[in-house]
Amino acid sequence: MAEELLRDFDPFDIFDTEAARLDRFFDGLDEAGWARPSRCAGWSVRDVLAHLAGEEAYNHACLDGTVQELLTRVAAEGVTGFNDFNEWSVRQRRDLPVEEVLQEWRTKNGETRERMRALGPDALIDTTAGPYPVGLQTFHYDSEYATHADDVGAPVAPEEIDDRTFWRVAVGRFVLAEQESRAQVEQTAEQIWVSVDQGSASLSYPEFVEATVGRLPTDGLDPRVAAALRCLA
Repeated sequence: MAEELLRDFDPFDIFDTEAARLDRFFDGLDEAGWARPSRCAGWSVRDVLAHLAGEEAYNHACLDGTVQELLTRVAAEGVTGFNDFNEWSVRQRRDLPVEEVLQEWRTKNGETRERMRALGPDALIDTTAGPYPVGLQTFHYDSEYATHADDVGAPVAPEEIDDRTFWRVAVGRFVLAEQESRAQVEQTAEQIWVSVDQGSASLSYPEFVEATVGRLPTDGLDPRVAAALRCLA
C-alpha cells in the first residue's frame, strides 16, 4: 500500500517543525524583507504569509465539517477554485498591518495543529474530496509548509536537510500513487528514476521533491515527466 511509504514519519511533528520554521523566519523580517519577491509568481514574502493565513479558513472548515458552507460563502464573492481562493485570500489582507496578519496565522494555525494532533491519524475529516484521514491530510499540509518555507527562503539547518528531503520524497511518491499518476517511479539509494510514456528522467532526491511541487526548472526535463510529477502544487 502507498501508505507504507509514510510509516516512518510523524506528520504532526513535521507540521510543528515546518510551522516553527516559518514563524521564526517571519518574526525576524523588516519592511524590506516582507516586500521581497518569493518563488511564487507575483507574490511577495508578505503575500505568502497572507496566503497561509487565508488558507486556515479551509483548514478549519475541514475540521468543523463545513467545507461546502465555505465554498458556498466564497462563491458569493466570485471565488471559484483553489487558485481564485488563494488570490482572494491574499487580496483580502494586503491593506492590513502585517503584524495583524502574522498574529492571525499564528493563532489559527496553532489551533489547526492542536486539533489535528488530538484527533489522531486515523480519524476522518471533511475535505473537498470527501472524508479523508487526518494523518494523510497533515502530510499534505507538511508539504505545503515546507514548500512555502523554501519559497520565502526560510533557513534549513544542515543537520535537518537529509531527513527533511527523505520525508518529502516519501510524500511525493505517496501522492503520485494516490492520484494514480502515469509516472513510474523507482527509488534507489542515490537517485530516482522516472518514466512517463516514452519520456524518462533521472533525478536527485532534491530535484524530485522540487518537481512534485512544481518548482524544478524544466530546462532539459522532458515536459511529460515534469507534468506527471507535479502533484503537490
